[in-house]
Amino acid sequence: MKQHLGRLGAAVLLVGTAMGAFASSHREAPFTSFQRHIDGTDLYMFRSYEPGREGFVTVIANYIPFQDPQGGPNFYMFDPNALYEIHIDNNGDAKEDLSFQFRFTNTPKDTALNVGGKAVKIPLINSNTISGVNPASLNVRETYTVDLVRGDRRSGTRAGKLTNAAGGADTFDKPVDNIGEKTFSNNYAGYANQHIYNVNVPGCGTPARVFVGQRKEPFFIAVGKTFDLINLNPLGPEVGGNNNDLEAKNVSTIAMELPIACLTAGNEPVIGAYTTASVRQGRLIDGSPATGLNKASREGGPWAQVSRLGMPLVNEVVIGMTDKDKFNASRPTGDAQFLDYVTNPTLPALIQTLYPSAPAPTKFPRTDLVAAFLTGIQGLNKPANVVPSEMLRLNTSIAPTAAGAQNVMGVAGGDNAGFPNGRRPADDVVDIELRVAMGALCHLTGPTDTLQVGCAAADAPAGNAAITDGVRKTPADYATTFPYLRAPIPGNFNPPAPAGVTTP
Repeated sequence: MKQHLGRLGAAVLLVGTAMGAFASSHREAPFTSFQRHIDGTDLYMFRSYEPGREGFVTVIANYIPFQDPQGGPNFYMFDPNALYEIHIDNNGDAKEDLSFQFRFTNTPKDTALNVGGKAVKIPLINSNTISGVNPASLNVRETYTVDLVRGDRRSGTRAGKLTNAAGGADTFDKPVDNIGEKTFSNNYAGYANQHIYNVNVPGCGTPARVFVGQRKEPFFIAVGKTFDLINLNPLGPEVGGNNNDLEAKNVSTIAMELPIACLTAGNEPVIGAYTTASVRQGRLIDGSPATGLNKASREGGPWAQVSRLGMPLVNEVVIGMTDKDKFNASRPTGDAQFLDYVTNPTLPALIQTLYPSAPAPTKFPRTDLVAAFLTGIQGLNKPANVVPSEMLRLNTSIAPTAAGAQNVMGVAGGDNAGFPNGRRPADDVVDIELRVAMGALCHLTGPTDTLQVGCAAADAPAGNAAITDGVRKTPADYATTFPYLRAPIPGNFNPPAPAGVTTP
């Protein structure tokens, strides 16, 4: 039986690799793989577990995947020609009720040096060490604004801009990326923390918090071994079985901490969230760009959504290859067009084709996957009047679990404050979703279908297999205060040589 389940686990990972990288939403579709600055990588949403902040929800949207710390001279700025949004649905109708819209501006300072009697502009993003907000030594200032729209993101009511609770300004500075330890005098964390803002949200009586900036990549997975013909043991150790191949990468983060009362509506405690990035439909390349930043093209026309992310891994291992760009451009209200990918998923069918003896789930339609991805789970995070649609859902009435007590397997591990009830940084969504795909909910629901997922253990003979990629983190790997993700790896980072490799 163990050997049989080993073949099953290998098949799960093999087919998952064939359908897309298990890197949450990193390079998940053809268009975003060519447009990395608008590629959403991960979305997190959870009741804040920082002591004293339990009445807030933290939402984190990460963009720009696979950042090498040595990213100079321009490093990883958000696209000033793009619109980044975080959407909240607070009544289960698959339509956004709140949209937080982030726009970025890059302003050059044209720092120059006197060279032989001529003032010549420097080629670097900084001219000296950096400390404080917008110092003179920072050659490019990156700022952003946040607009709140209630109702439809394009035709709804524009409630106004978020403003700094200290002074009322509506423009915020983004910290420059972690260029290196010399640039920041070994205190990048202190520098970046000065860019955490207490903000006033239009129509909300309690201040929120916002941070935008580079962070250490929080996602974890054995990417290399997975692509090397599944060169790992899928039923091996769940902790320390393999290296995290994203450990030396950074990512760009948009983080908000918002009062629960300002997100929910009426008596419904469940909220859904997803993040999108949009660009203008028209782009004209200027063959002779003017001096300045972002002058190489001219953008115009309506916004066109090109990136979408709610639940992790959906576009990677659920949506078919030729529909990936289509999914990224869609809204949750149109998710019926993708329903077959959930009710009749190709992943188990491919496993059955490759390994005829593998006991893939047998009951169709896969109502357990509909609950996991499209409606939420009854009694956990399913809204009272839900329209099936793909997004990350959180029951705000469930108290947060303190960092030291969290179970990274979330609900499957008895911790209802974790995935799929929202998602915390340490939740092991790779292992959880691999197991859900093979019918784990059919086992968790018990003989009386307490979760109302429409299946039982007999419908998924291998649904309780402990499939793993061998990579796991704990809350100790993350911060316990907003924005929870660790400071990024510095640009002068010198990774250790692999075992058995001698450096010159």
